[in-house]
Amino acid sequence: MNPVVGLDIAKGESQVQAFLDKGHPYKRSFKIAHTLEGFGQLHHFLIEIENLSKQKPAIVLESTGHYHSPILHFLEEHNYLYIVVNPLISYRAKSTSLRKVKTDAIDSYHLCELYYKEELEPNKKRGIQLLNLRNLTRQHDSITGMSSQTKLQFQTILDQVFPEFTSVFGDLYSIVSLLTLLEFPTSNDVLNAGEDLLSEKIKLYCNSRSKSWARTKAKDLIAAATINPFQTNLYHSLVITMEMHIKLILQYKEHLSKLKFEIDALVKEIEEYKIIQTIPGIGEKIAATIISEIGEIDPFNHPKKLVAFAGVDPSVFESGRFTATKNRITKRGSSRLRHALFMAVKCAIRDSRKKKTTDEIIPRNKRLREFYDKKRNEGKPYKVSIIACVNKLSHWIYALLKTNTSFQDIA
Repeated sequence: MNPVVGLDIAKGESQVQAFLDKGHPYKRSFKIAHTLEGFGQLHHFLIEIENLSKQKPAIVLESTGHYHSPILHFLEEHNYLYIVVNPLISYRAKSTSLRKVKTDAIDSYHLCELYYKEELEPNKKRGIQLLNLRNLTRQHDSITGMSSQTKLQFQTILDQVFPEFTSVFGDLYSIVSLLTLLEFPTSNDVLNAGEDLLSEKIKLYCNSRSKSWARTKAKDLIAAATINPFQTNLYHSLVITMEMHIKLILQYKEHLSKLKFEIDALVKEIEEYKIIQTIPGIGEKIAATIISEIGEIDPFNHPKKLVAFAGVDPSVFESGRFTATKNRITKRGSSRLRHALFMAVKCAIRDSRKKKTTDEIIPRNKRLREFYDKKRNEGKPYKVSIIACVNKLSHWIYALLKTNTSFQDIA
């Protein structure tokens, strides 16, 4: 016997269907809730199948974002072999019937049939470290995006309240700059405060700098307030909104700092992180994202599978005598991994380093830059050349992780 259990997962519940062997379904399908009671019911059912078939059944389920996390936690606790199927594969299996019927019971039935039709590989545990790293890097990207959007909105409001403030501090979004603007948001507030109070507050917000620096900035702030076109602000709502945006930006900075600290502490224990960083052009943040999105390299038995997982493999279309010559990339893999690889390529081929003794400009990654120049000389467009470099970089990453070796660049 070759038993299998198919789980069609939804929010808070799953539909369960079992097969003892190919073409031999076992009992009717039923639903379980994602609770201790529901998992206890599922456990008794799995033990029942194990007693009948004399072996533990494999579990097949679709990838459903975070909805299948409780199920995976339960299966790992009880050491069951489970297979997480890409929804595109399961959808193709469900579409083989001429009848257009869609129910949870039928979906779980098709998942069991898919197990016998396809050569599905069981999932290997990515490890707590990699899962934690993935969650942290994704949260970091999410908050970075929200912070960037908030900064754009803040800049729009600042241009209507105190546009001259941008010339006072070198970095508009530094802590001392934001706190000073939060304390003195308008020209009237600055001019009424006076130089002594302003220098005292600036020194308090940036204790690492000298008193003379703080006094210089206070003078600059007064000069900016003097020439500010909005001496009297008619729209108090803009001031209130600007203060809210400043507080949000400060909170985002605090959250990002904490996430970076946690990521840095976590990656020190991951050997793959150090290996990936030996490739010129891949920094700390990109390396952490790549490693967390790939997870364990063992399930990938060929570099092309890693390329497909990143979604940068070319689509193929042929019909009769027609063969498409312009094929876009599939974009069916991890979008975060694909974006990280794109950023790594752009950093790698960029001219940035100079030798101190000469004026020669050296790219970060000479091997990848030579490959990029070769594609451009062949007449390939910029984006096509970049995608080719991403493909090449994916092959390098696969080889390094499989052999556990460091990257060797051209001297």
